[in-house]
Amino acid sequence: MKWEGNRESDNVEDRRDGGGAGGGGRGGRIFGGRGIGIGTIVIALLGGWILGVNPLTILGLLSGEGGAPVAQVQRAPANSAPANDPMKRFVSTVLADTEDVWKDVFTQGGATYQEPTLVLFRGSTPTACGQGQAAMGPFYCPGDHKVYIDLGFYETLRSQLGAPGDFAQAYVIAHEVGHHVQNLLGISGKMEQMRSRVSKTEYNALSVRLELQADCFAGVWAHHASNARQLLEQGDVEEAMNAAARIGDDALQRGSGGAIVPESFTHGSSAQRQRWFANGLKNGSVKGCDTFTTRQL
Repeated sequence: MKWEGNRESDNVEDRRDGGGAGGGGRGGRIFGGRGIGIGTIVIALLGGWILGVNPLTILGLLSGEGGAPVAQVQRAPANSAPANDPMKRFVSTVLADTEDVWKDVFTQGGATYQEPTLVLFRGSTPTACGQGQAAMGPFYCPGDHKVYIDLGFYETLRSQLGAPGDFAQAYVIAHEVGHHVQNLLGISGKMEQMRSRVSKTEYNALSVRLELQADCFAGVWAHHASNARQLLEQGDVEEAMNAAARIGDDALQRGSGGAIVPESFTHGSSAQRQRWFANGLKNGSVKGCDTFTTRQL
């Protein structure tokens, strides 16, 4: 992945030294007190949070009828990346690239893209969605428009989940930014409204569609980043596809030694996650990421 020397985002808040922990708050409650995260698959499999959405609403959003108003979020001052912190420079550069891509995509659609903040932390940190924990993996909090990541997750991704490579790491960030895009489009708010209206099984099925759409949005980012800046190198797509496969619900259930129970899936199977990332990568289209009205995931 050709990221060295590219622009770094100013929207990075580093809480690893104990500073910058303010600004998140602990009073908010979004999606049962949890954010939307690629790493929450483990929590979900253990009976954690589940999400729901109205498919008709999503169809309207993706066909250009507009989304819900976006709340203004107070940001804590961002810290610049020190020269001796390559991982912070890496995630700052990836975030900057997602900003450039989604700004262009939103502008072409007649809208304004609001950039999220990426929060680096260790162990735990307060968020508008409740107390964030490193064990949750990377996650997005709609309540404060922030992506949270303990960089130790990348070691887990590499050594425990078998998904090494810098583009696999970039895919993780792009997926969480995909949840931010869903929030800006009003999808996240509509999902929260459905929480008490559908059964747990229906919730699971709709949650899968939400996560697969975020995978597709990650592919949309990669499509435009590659076309505009030749970001991708040989083997990068394979790294992302491998990561998508390793974090599929069926792969995680199989790896834990339990039975594969499709009705319990909340993020999608390995094949589904690969398919929707590849779809976004190939087409580069937000409308092409309509996971909520298609019959075949």
